[in-house]
Amino acid sequence: MITTTTTTTRKQLEVVRDDQTPQKWCVLLREDVFRRFMAQGSTNPTVQKVFGGASFFCPLLFGKFFDPSDAFPLWEFESDILLSGLRSSGQTCIDWFQTDQDYVLKVELPGEGKNNVQVYAENGKVVEIGGQWKQQQGGESNSLKSTKDWRSGNWWEHGYVRRLELPQDADSRRIEASLTNDLLLELKVHKINKPLDSNDNAKDKDPMKNGKQWGCSSDGRALA
Repeated sequence: MITTTTTTTRKQLEVVRDDQTPQKWCVLLREDVFRRFMAQGSTNPTVQKVFGGASFFCPLLFGKFFDPSDAFPLWEFESDILLSGLRSSGQTCIDWFQTDQDYVLKVELPGEGKNNVQVYAENGKVVEIGGQWKQQQGGESNSLKSTKDWRSGNWWEHGYVRRLELPQDADSRRIEASLTNDLLLELKVHKINKPLDSNDNAKDKDPMKNGKQWGCSSDGRALA
């Protein structure tokens, strides 16, 4: 009788808090550009897996086009509502929720083999999850890599990202990220212990604030 065992590996990821990359995410991903990119990459299984409809990094994940490099107020919405279509068809391994102590996100990452995902905390207001699906190789590419970060240009041609707006009562100094089997990412953001003023909290949680209404980017650009 042969007995097989499954080994589970879990590692803690560093949450980078001092990212000095200039002009990071300065190029916005438009819907027409994304659809053209996906059409050109229709025969590339990696592109389809990274940006396909069931991926956490797909701009169409929430039913309407939304540039994933623009911060999205994820925890203001219920996952069962935004992902109802994918949930009913069993096509997604994404979940987010909150407890009395934490905001939690669990997501299956794209790619195969060792995952190079990175987690950043930005100015105490945004947490971003990203990595490269296409590694730069060769002398010329390495030279460009040293002078220009892939996130400063047409980032979708090299990597993926999902930037999330943190709730007001999230403690950006206490963010934990772990990776299981180089595939399953769990992000935990602790809540601030002290109670918040209810009026201010309601005001800041308004999804219409700062042009962040559903269907618009941070600069007010319509996301049809």
